Amino acid sequence: MGTTWSVRLVAPEARDLGGIRNRIEVEFARLLSQLSHWEPDSALCRFNRAPAGTRQALPDDLFTVLSAACALAEAGAGACDPTLGTLVDLWGFGPPGPIDTIPDACAIAAARSHTGWHRLALDPSDRSAFQFGGLALDLSAIAKGYVVDRISDLLAGLGCHHHLVEIGGELRGRGLKPDRRPWWVGLDDSETGIVVALNDLAVATSGDSRRSLRLSGSRFGHTLDPATGCPLTHAARSVSVLHPSCMIADALATAILVLGPERGLALCDLQAVACCIQSDSGTQFSMAARRMLT
Repeated sequence: MGTTWSVRLVAPEARDLGGIRNRIEVEFARLLSQLSHWEPDSALCRFNRAPAGTRQALPDDLFTVLSAACALAEAGAGACDPTLGTLVDLWGFGPPGPIDTIPDACAIAAARSHTGWHRLALDPSDRSAFQFGGLALDLSAIAKGYVVDRISDLLAGLGCHHHLVEIGGELRGRGLKPDRRPWWVGLDDSETGIVVALNDLAVATSGDSRRSLRLSGSRFGHTLDPATGCPLTHAARSVSVLHPSCMIADALATAILVLGPERGLALCDLQAVACCIQSDSGTQFSMAARRMLT
């Protein structure tokens, strides 16, 4: 996934830490073989290469993540679309690597013609998706959160009920530290000094402060707006979302960032989600987040 991971845990007595790490790495390999758009032989990349007009059966984890991504795309007016792979590559944020010139309007329009989550026409009866033709899946906005959840479940199954799992800044905590204190985590890029206790809770942050390109003297962040096919231009700098599911928090953080503060907070309140938005005008909180702060 092009990022780092870390796990902190309270291991049961006589539990081999090397064995736990091995189980984690085996689970990572299994999930990446389905979800990664950086691994050419992954199930996701095989779908991207499938012939136009064909229905493709998907492995369980890929279908689960894709179903969640499409449901959130519908709830968020398409703000978090899992079919933006062609656009991501066009702007230099995908596996082909950076670009040195700004894509022109014709190239952007052509890439947008190969997007659209609704075109996948998911079928839960056989866990399949329809390859419209040139649809390129990119699950960067949701896959890290899903893998965090799966590693957390794995650890719990191994008897490690107290742990903190992190992948690329997305985190989920369970239980307590050995000193009985919670897993305290500071909100990324927060100027308010807010920290949250992750006890059966996840936090995900989306923003463009860490990953961007400079082209023709202008800075372009990696988050794309499906409605324009271009990087975001509004004032929101970062969005942090709290949710029991890291997968949901991950995808919602991206959707809210794309929607912008006003529409993003409306989505949060509709979903009853705790959210913190950092923008040029200051810090804003959803109603659920304000209740947590009181």
